[in-house]
Amino acid sequence: MKKILSSTLALSLLATSAFAIDAKTKAVSNNAVIKAEQKAQQSTQLVKEAINAIRYTQDALIYLNANKIDKAKEAIKKAIAELSDVLNRPNPPYLLPVDINIEAYQFVGDLNTIKKAVREAKILIEKNRLPQARIVLNTLRDEIVIKTINLPLATYPAALNLALKYINEGKIKEAKEVLAMALSTLVEVDTIIPIPLIKAEQLVIAASKIVKKDKKEALRYLEEAKYQLTLAEALGYTSKSDTTYKMLKQAIEKLEKEIKANHKTTSLFEELIKKLKEFKEKAITHTSK
Repeated sequence: MKKILSSTLALSLLATSAFAIDAKTKAVSNNAVIKAEQKAQQSTQLVKEAINAIRYTQDALIYLNANKIDKAKEAIKKAIAELSDVLNRPNPPYLLPVDINIEAYQFVGDLNTIKKAVREAKILIEKNRLPQARIVLNTLRDEIVIKTINLPLATYPAALNLALKYINEGKIKEAKEVLAMALSTLVEVDTIIPIPLIKAEQLVIAASKIVKKDKKEALRYLEEAKYQLTLAEALGYTSKSDTTYKMLKQAIEKLEKEIKANHKTTSLFEELIKKLKEFKEKAITHTSK
C-alpha cells in the first residue's frame, strides 16, 4: 500500500490576473483554494477495515514466504473478517478508500502566457517531439488533484477466500500468486478540480457579503471573478453544465451594472452563485487507473 502523503498545496498562491488586484482580492482567491483542499481532505474518509485488510494480506504473503502456514491462514481470516464487517453494512460502496494524496498545481502567468505555450506545444507535436510537448502542456495546469487509492470490495474478498482455499489444499505457490494479484488490483481514482472556478465562485460569494458596505471592493471581486473564468476557459477546463462561460461572464457584468446603479442585487447574486456552483461541480473530472 502506498504511504499516505500530505498535501503539497503551497499556501503562498500568487494572483495571476493581467491587472493589479488588491490584497483583499488576493486573500479571497488564495483562501478559496486552501479551503477547497481542506474540504477534500475532510470529505474523503479512509476505511480502516480496508486498510487493515490490506495489511493482513501483506502479512499473509510474508508468512507464506517464511513457510509459516498457520500464521498466513490466520492473517487471511482476519482480512476476510475486516471486509465482512463492511459488506454487512447497508449499501456498501464498490470502492473503499485506503489512501489519499492531494496536490495543487498553480498556473503562473496570464492569457498571453497560455497562448504562447499552446503555440509552442502545437509546433512540438507537429515535429513529433511529444515528451517536450508534454512538459510545455504541464505548465498549463491550474488545478487540485485528489488521488485516492481504493480497495475494490466486489473482488478483493473473493481473492482472499481463494487464497485460503489454495493454502488448505497445499497449493502455496498459487496462494501467493492470488494474494499478490489481489494487492495489485487496488484502484486509483484521480479527481481534478479547476482552481480558477473555485476562485471565481468564492469571489462572487465574497462580493455578495460586502456589496452593501463596500461597493468598490465588491466590484473588484467581481472583476477578478470574470478574469478567473476567462483563465479557466483558456486553460481548457470544460463543464457538463448547460451554463456556459459566456453566460456566467454576462451575469457578472449585469451584476456590476446593477451595483453601480445602486439597485438591489440579492437575487442576482443568489442566482449567479447557484450557477457557478453547478458549473464548477460539473467541471470536476474523475478518472480511474
